[in-house]
Amino acid sequence: MSTRHLESLFAPRSVAVIGASSRPASVGSTLWRNVRQGGFQGAIYPVNPKYKALDGVPCHASVADLPEAPELAVICTPPATVVKLVRQLAARGARAVVVITAGLSRKDKQAMLEAARPTLMRILGPNCVGLLAPHAGLNASFAHISARRGEMAFVSQSGALVTALLDWAEARDIGFSHFVSLGEHADVDFGDMLDFLASDPRTRAILLYVEAVTHARKFMSAARAAARNKPVIVVKAGRSAQGQKAAASHTGALAGADAVYDAAIARAGMLRVDSLDELFLAAEALTRYRAPVGEVMTILTNGGGAGVMAADAAERYGVPLAELPPALVRELDQALPGNWSRGNPVDIIGDAPAERYVAALQALARHRQATGTILFIHAPTAIVPSDDIAQALAPVIRPPAGAALPVISSWMGGPAVAAARRRFTRAGIACYDMPEQAVHAIGLLQAHARNQAELAEAPPAVQVQGGAPPDTAAVRAIVRQVLDGGREMLTEPEAKAVCAAYRIPVAATSSVGPDAEAAAAEATRIGYPVVLKILSEDISHKSDVGGVALGLDDETAVRDAARAMLARVRRLQPQARIDGFTVQQMVRRQQAQELIVGASIDPTFGPVILFGQGGTAVEVTKDSAMALPPLNPPLARALIRRTRVARLLAGYRDVPPADMGAIVGVLQAVSQLLADVPEVAELDINPLIVNAEGAIALDARVRVSRAQPAGAANFAIRPYPAQLIEAVPWAGGGAVTLRPIRPEDEAQHRAFIDSLAPEDMRMRMFHSRRMLERSELARLVQIDYAREMAFIATALDENGVERTLGVARALADPDNASAEFGIITRPECKGSGLGSLLMEKLIAYQRAAGTQRLVALVLAENERMRRLGRKFGFAELPTPGDASTVELSLALQPAAAPPRRGVLDGLQKGLSARRARKQGRPPPP
Repeated sequence: MSTRHLESLFAPRSVAVIGASSRPASVGSTLWRNVRQGGFQGAIYPVNPKYKALDGVPCHASVADLPEAPELAVICTPPATVVKLVRQLAARGARAVVVITAGLSRKDKQAMLEAARPTLMRILGPNCVGLLAPHAGLNASFAHISARRGEMAFVSQSGALVTALLDWAEARDIGFSHFVSLGEHADVDFGDMLDFLASDPRTRAILLYVEAVTHARKFMSAARAAARNKPVIVVKAGRSAQGQKAAASHTGALAGADAVYDAAIARAGMLRVDSLDELFLAAEALTRYRAPVGEVMTILTNGGGAGVMAADAAERYGVPLAELPPALVRELDQALPGNWSRGNPVDIIGDAPAERYVAALQALARHRQATGTILFIHAPTAIVPSDDIAQALAPVIRPPAGAALPVISSWMGGPAVAAARRRFTRAGIACYDMPEQAVHAIGLLQAHARNQAELAEAPPAVQVQGGAPPDTAAVRAIVRQVLDGGREMLTEPEAKAVCAAYRIPVAATSSVGPDAEAAAAEATRIGYPVVLKILSEDISHKSDVGGVALGLDDETAVRDAARAMLARVRRLQPQARIDGFTVQQMVRRQQAQELIVGASIDPTFGPVILFGQGGTAVEVTKDSAMALPPLNPPLARALIRRTRVARLLAGYRDVPPADMGAIVGVLQAVSQLLADVPEVAELDINPLIVNAEGAIALDARVRVSRAQPAGAANFAIRPYPAQLIEAVPWAGGGAVTLRPIRPEDEAQHRAFIDSLAPEDMRMRMFHSRRMLERSELARLVQIDYAREMAFIATALDENGVERTLGVARALADPDNASAEFGIITRPECKGSGLGSLLMEKLIAYQRAAGTQRLVALVLAENERMRRLGRKFGFAELPTPGDASTVELSLALQPAAAPPRRGVLDGLQKGLSARRARKQGRPPPP
């Protein structure tokens, strides 16, 4: 259901507490006290047949006795009563319910949801602490204290953590916009809360405590949408390996849920932290830091010891220190005393007046490409009051006009720097007590920036690469033969054939029967040295049973190894069926690294891809990372960077860098294989040998399943919908390409917007401003195809360069009941039929996506748009209370009711709310 009626949870007009009590230390008593004393200004109704009144407030015997339908009800009665109460509340017209009660059976929870479904009543819980909405004065929880007002929202699956964090935050004067305990999240879940909080104007950052996610695609879609608007920081419980289950392959063993959560959080543009301290450390930085995050850090300090501490912390948290360019050193020589450090950290000496701080900071800022993020550290002295320094620096870091400087601060000390801290905080500059905290925060900023870069990528499931396309038909034939034969595991030759079909280089392999002479003869034919391996459908890890012999140099060595191998395998695994041997030429590459590339199916997030250091000790080294498909080159490189072996692949001493393009190609091939062949359940390429010459797979394992767990339809992130690209005839000039927008279109889309006339912008966006901030433009081209669509019409100009001629955009509400749309074209394309082509494409897409209604708010004077609407059958009605606009609405599904005054009133309320959130503007082009 997503955000429908969630406003009634957090800003209700009235609240009923069902089970309210005067019994000391009871949940009902605590809830009643919190709701009554929290500052809520609406009507409050206690419900309990045991009382006539509670604290002077009339108490009602039942839901039926209430004087009105409560917008929100809180239930804290025994489990056996909950379903009946939910049914009664739905019948009375309540919009939302918080079920505090624990102990509901699976059957009871399902009955509760079915009772709420007909009226779309929302349920938080059961088995939760409740919720706090400080800006509404609402404390509908049994927490021991209330929350201060603030700009961070906290959503947790753990009730105990909710109360502990409230206490922790109170001691540190930390406030919240919302504080929510999800409990068993039978209805309202993380996806719903992310959707709601993403557009909440009082929330600047979203903090999550996650134990498990359900409905992965919904969660990822909501998380990606929220992370584009504001920081989303996650504490995910369960990093230990104790909960990981054993699997049939190395990849399965490594693909524990926690590693997959790491991949999902990064791909969604969120930030994962490991503790509550880190949670608020990151929130302070991400909500106050306004400049681009540098890949390196420069330390500016008035004390050498503080600078050394910061440099040590930088190494600990993986934050590289900048090398000061000679030109910057010369500038600092002019501004600083002769005994300054002449390096990074930049020590400007303890007697520095405010002017010296300003001069040094401005010099660093002039070289920001080299200096990256600046860590400012100050220890108090008797020379200059700390607040004087803060007063001089604050307008330089955050000027009234212009871009903010990339500065994080650490004011060391207590009372002597308190005023300086307050001044920086009021100016919106992140402040930390100690340099180590500030360095840690910069490390978290860098991690968040890397994740945001992953969020911006939108690869298709099937990608066109150089060279021959994959032979998908050959792979499907192999898979069909294996499954028809009653098997799931492919033999080594079959697995290598799958890899070769997807253009992954493999070591040529031959198969022979279980005969030492046959193995020796095949080895002689191939040429020495060779590798001999046991061939058995029942043996997954051949080296575990001595089923691999390397570097065999002659016929005698092969014959002896084969006989010994047969005896050893029959002794260690007598039940195994032995089909024979595989023989392959020994691949020896100088200065090569052994890697593993794999794929498996996560029960929550579906298909995942693994990369890391390979070899027989892969589970011991535990150097691997996961990624969600589909992958393109930037995402593949990001996956590689998350491993320790990446540093070795970059080259060291006399070892040249490995062929990263070859590794990326293998990762993309595995990604495409998962999209193309849904039967793939598990894949291992181990080892993948890589050096400067390229990559080659020496061994491969593949498991398939009739259940078809892979395939693009099961990806947690919807791929770029390349199948929607089409070339269509256009009366305005030959053919035009209609396709979904993608992140790479940013410069092209900027040029399109710059081409629009001010009057066209006013008609479309209700204002004539054409300048868009970089972040606004990025949001227009980095869309989530699961909930938003923007079709652009493109054609080549006289120089053969693609340009955008028009765009049609629709943004669906989270439960897909309606999608708000808009269309705009270049001035020279008016009257050419391009708007009709885009409108037709958009309608067909939203209808196929199951959207119930397509809607728009249009200026009444925009006759061109109104004519287009009438052409396609849109209903048109005046906007209530606004004669300057009209509402357009088109039912897309047979079940969608025709437009009624009440429906359009609701539409107008939703559109008005969106306009308010967008500062009075409908969706941009």
